[in-house]
Amino acid sequence: MTPGTDRDGPGLVTLRQILAHDDEGVLRLLVAPAGQDLAVHGVIIGDEGPARTHEGGIVLATGLAPGLADASVVVREAARRGAAAVVLRESPAAPLPDDVLAAAGECGIALLGRAEWADWGDTIALLRSATSFASAGLGPTGTAVIGGGLAALAAATARRCQGSITVEDTQFRVLAHSATGPEADTVRRSTILGGRVPEQRVAELRRSGLLRALWTSQDVIHRPADGDSPERLVVAVRNHGEVLGSLWAAADGQGLSPEAAQALRRAAVLAVPHLLRHRLDEGGAARREAQALRGLLHGSGDRRTHLWSLGMAPGTPCAVVVAVRDTAEAPGPDRTLDALVAQVSATRPTARILREEHRIAVLLPVRDAGDPREATALARELDASAAGPAGASPDDAPFRIGAGRTVASGLDAPLSYATALEVVRALRDREARGCDGHPVRYAGFDEVGPTIHALRMLDAVRPVWESGEGPVHELIRADLAAGGDLVRSLGACLATGGDIPAAARRLLLHPNTLRYRLRRARERHGLDLDDPDVRLVLAMAVRLAGAV
Repeated sequence: MTPGTDRDGPGLVTLRQILAHDDEGVLRLLVAPAGQDLAVHGVIIGDEGPARTHEGGIVLATGLAPGLADASVVVREAARRGAAAVVLRESPAAPLPDDVLAAAGECGIALLGRAEWADWGDTIALLRSATSFASAGLGPTGTAVIGGGLAALAAATARRCQGSITVEDTQFRVLAHSATGPEADTVRRSTILGGRVPEQRVAELRRSGLLRALWTSQDVIHRPADGDSPERLVVAVRNHGEVLGSLWAAADGQGLSPEAAQALRRAAVLAVPHLLRHRLDEGGAARREAQALRGLLHGSGDRRTHLWSLGMAPGTPCAVVVAVRDTAEAPGPDRTLDALVAQVSATRPTARILREEHRIAVLLPVRDAGDPREATALARELDASAAGPAGASPDDAPFRIGAGRTVASGLDAPLSYATALEVVRALRDREARGCDGHPVRYAGFDEVGPTIHALRMLDAVRPVWESGEGPVHELIRADLAAGGDLVRSLGACLATGGDIPAAARRLLLHPNTLRYRLRRARERHGLDLDDPDVRLVLAMAVRLAGAV
């Protein structure tokens, strides 16, 4: 077993404390034969061979197959090595086998299930946060401050420093602050009002080298007063070397106290549990929202519950917009999708975004269920962003963006999602057939509706075609085996409504060459191309063959 980051760290926490700390429902207690007051001595992840003892650790069974077929073996082995508990991933699709519970009971080891929406990172974050709170709460000082939260910590530290305190995370967002006096400087006021450090201020701190010093230094950094900017002290909040955020003390109309640096060091230690909890809550909320949105769009689980998790009323009109990357054109990680997520977050704060491999799906609340313009406008904006800087060729943006039908309720979001994907498919189909000349990268349902209906009909016809036989089948099979020239010629004729010169231009052929090929189709396969039924079957066969 490979030790986790907390395996050898200080502090113990009981199973009861972990479960009491778990407000988000990351873990569920399945069985605890020895009770909930057993101490957990760190986290153990994975498997590194039979030699390592577990010494009362909590084992995260990360390597188990989805069906949990070998779970009882893992539980017995963990108990043999002295583990206190084992965490298994729960899934409605793979209920916990009875023999696993029986094994835990026989071996006297606690068994917990990890929520489906969570990941192993959430579990580790929960255990770290619970351990940190337990350790801080057992200390001789600071218990009242720990219980009062970051706001109480900021207020108490401000009194000792005789200044103003701000607590920030690594994204420069304000998590807590002390009272702001009338003497506060402009930067502090704008930071408090905006909930984060202004971008220009962050850029200035970067240029000056202060941020680099902050993230690498173990001690309090002093910044003297400069013009309108008062004297400041800053220290990073760390947990076993990992930076969680920072504490800032600013002089507020008077100099900072002589003990300000020591007060800030102490506050940084006391802030660790809270910043760990902030990271746990933030990550858990994001994953729960993603799980709810995925379940809603894919039609799994209870839709009303999903909407409640997303903070949306069932009667809210909405539409789904999808941006799908063409993986054949742009393999590997794509920062453009991340940029599109950021754009939607900034411009559509009420939207919910699902980031999946090679695509994003946006659930967009709209004002009018009968108006598709809001969804199409978002698709157009995403297309402009995906296309890159001004002057770049649209062909360099390997994305198709579809706006699904606007529906009257979030309960019907799966229908909008399905139509958005159909729009993307229709755009690709039309581009492959050269229907629009220059490739069209985005559209709404109404703009490509006939193509979508045609594709639906072809999907329905395909089994009938594949099970049939006759002259058209023989022509298609024989010609595709020989290279497909005749099939492509027939496709061009059908696409141009029988206009031989136009079809020849599309194929880059002389019209007489095309006429010869059509004559050959009549003579070799006995097809009467003037028969409307033959033309209909040919049209479907050629489309199914991908030749038009």
